[in-house]
Amino acid sequence: MSKDHSVHSQRITDEFSERTLLARETVYSGRIWHVVHDSVQLSKDGVTIERDYIVHPGAVTVLVMDDEDRVLMVNQYRHPVGMRLWELPAGLLDVAGEPPVEAAKRELWEEADRTAEHWSILTDVFLSPGSSSEAVRIYLARGVKLVPEHLRHTRTEEEAEMIIQWVPLDDAVAQVLAGKIHNPTAVIGLLAAHAARLSNFSALRHPDEPFDVHPGLRNQ
Repeated sequence: MSKDHSVHSQRITDEFSERTLLARETVYSGRIWHVVHDSVQLSKDGVTIERDYIVHPGAVTVLVMDDEDRVLMVNQYRHPVGMRLWELPAGLLDVAGEPPVEAAKRELWEEADRTAEHWSILTDVFLSPGSSSEAVRIYLARGVKLVPEHLRHTRTEEEAEMIIQWVPLDDAVAQVLAGKIHNPTAVIGLLAAHAARLSNFSALRHPDEPFDVHPGLRNQ
């Protein structure tokens, strides 16, 4: 039976925990991500584990909120689940050397035809840490402006069918709790914004803070 080591006066926090990598093999190389097989020494007494997981470039997500507490959401087809999903503008960290906040600005322009004056970090998440290295930074963007039509990005494939809609934050949160919104970063971003609004977003971090929890960006 596990012991309760809780100390109510301390805040919980995830922390880095180095292990000795004994061997690594790439078992699948894909267009965007790869699958590797690692042999890892788990402890000093020599216990080792074998793990297959996805090596992912990571991503950024943008929760855009206007002065009426409406959130900009996009709707697009997602083939693996065979559904059109309501999501937040998002995209991969797949441009070498591009800071995460600049990637977020690019994705907002590409997917929603908008720019924003004010940026902050809502939260950082691992979407499936037991099977993937994918790390996602979710931003809050305020002071949004529509890009002139002649400067907009031309969307293709699934993005060509994308629908853009402003949704009251409270309504979106209600749809999350009703099980009607399923995209994980949309769910997390909406709930984080709802919580952050209680302190008028005063506790949010600077947009340029290093994304150190991202396995591919540590120590950069």
